[in-house]
Amino acid sequence: MSGVKRILSVLAVLALLSAPALAHEPVVINFPTASASGALYAVGAAITNLWDTKIDYVKASSQASAGGIANLGLVSEGEAQVSIAISSNCYQCLNGTDNFEGYAYKDLKVIAGLYFNPNQVVVTEKSGISTLKDVKGHRFAVASAGSSVYGECDNHFTAAGLKFPSDILCEYITFTDAAEMLQNGTIDGAWIMSGAPASAVTQAATAGCRLVDIDASILSALQAKFPWYAAFTIPAGTYPNQDRDVHTTAIKMVMFCRGDLDEETVYDLTKTLWENIGALGEAQVNLRGLTAAAAVKDIAGLPLHPGAKKYYAEAGVLPK
Repeated sequence: MSGVKRILSVLAVLALLSAPALAHEPVVINFPTASASGALYAVGAAITNLWDTKIDYVKASSQASAGGIANLGLVSEGEAQVSIAISSNCYQCLNGTDNFEGYAYKDLKVIAGLYFNPNQVVVTEKSGISTLKDVKGHRFAVASAGSSVYGECDNHFTAAGLKFPSDILCEYITFTDAAEMLQNGTIDGAWIMSGAPASAVTQAATAGCRLVDIDASILSALQAKFPWYAAFTIPAGTYPNQDRDVHTTAIKMVMFCRGDLDEETVYDLTKTLWENIGALGEAQVNLRGLTAAAAVKDIAGLPLHPGAKKYYAEAGVLPK
């Protein structure tokens, strides 16, 4: 070998030894949320924008969807990689029960428990409704049949002693349509499950509608059967003309993913989320005040993704 070739060979070896490790291969994250008018849509947009900006190999985007049950189906089928749903629906999907009977997705994994999603029962003043029992015989919006909101109506009205749906004049409409019909007085009430303040409830409240308390006895009955329920208070002043605290039930929202997302990606998604949660909270009220310590609690025993678990162990939230 000539001297020049020898030098070139040495330089090539040195270049290989000094070269940085290959970057992570590109990862596309499709993140379905809910209707564009709901709080969940804004939450998903804020989180995916963060990931898309901060993690160089991730291309993340959020899309409107039919909500939690549809989101779980999209992730199960591989059409999406990450999404959000209430912990009860995630539990049902993982175990193949209720809406997911025969369609269990055993590889569902959790990235983080987020905020509590309260049940908000909003009614017109003229309806005279003051308890869940009073909804009997009234025109009431229950969202679409088979949706997570419809399931909440079923659970709660049954616990209140009603036959659901036969005891109610059900309207199967979106939150947006329900808010408009409440304003017009063409329905008597609606079930809104969303982070507070919810735009649909705000819209209805400006027309003189009000929230109804969910009695503690109903919560107790629900918790005896469904351990994911928690008490929740919507503080006075959350909505126009709301001059008192409203007591209701809530279920934690869970950000979940496909189990076949690699550990490094999910670790980076989790780490980036919590290192920027302050800025996210400033941009989106439902993400305000969240902590990594609370993210592993009240998630109905759902399994964490190994990448998320690694981050929580490093952060001291879980044992190493």
